[in-house]
Amino acid sequence: MQEAYVAQSLKEKHRQEREMLILEKAEEVFLEKGYYDTSMEEIAARVGIAKGTIYLHFARKDDLVVAIIQRDLEIFLNTIDAQIALVPTAREKLEVFIRAIYSGLFSKHTYLLSNMYNAIDIKRMIEEKQGCLRGLWEGLSSRVTYLLDEGKEWGEFDKQISTITMLRAFFALFTPRSYIHIYKQENPEEIVTSLIHIYFRGIAAPSPC
Repeated sequence: MQEAYVAQSLKEKHRQEREMLILEKAEEVFLEKGYYDTSMEEIAARVGIAKGTIYLHFARKDDLVVAIIQRDLEIFLNTIDAQIALVPTAREKLEVFIRAIYSGLFSKHTYLLSNMYNAIDIKRMIEEKQGCLRGLWEGLSSRVTYLLDEGKEWGEFDKQISTITMLRAFFALFTPRSYIHIYKQENPEEIVTSLIHIYFRGIAAPSPC
């Protein structure tokens, strides 16, 4: 019985390792060729497995896309809490959030985001499979919502503006197209800093003393 359990555990470990390798190689091909020109055959060849084997893990190409997004969101959520714990105020924590998204989630996939996320059918596919991502998205949203409410309580943010409006404005900062535009600039860090300024202070000039 014990030997059978060990063999099953080892088999599952190998399956998980192969799945992670498939995602890694799929991401490479997506980045090189884009979503539409990527084939399951080429991904299997990169991994060094038969085409049929890849379908044991992912039935369709769009399943790979969802899995890549899910993996990266999990990594982001596992690291962001430690980062925001290092700063004291709600506003500073949200600034860390914004910089982490631009330097982490977005910077890794510039072409991938532009090529895939702006495609209508890819958007529909993600919506259809949102059950796979809902928990992660809710985790991300709940963290930001908590910080917004915390900022209101501490007097950092305007209590007359609803938290949901603040939340929507926050996530409006992050689109693949805006990311591509930012990283075509000579100083992307300066652009991100400006976005942070606009989110928290608007575009109105400071009142003269």
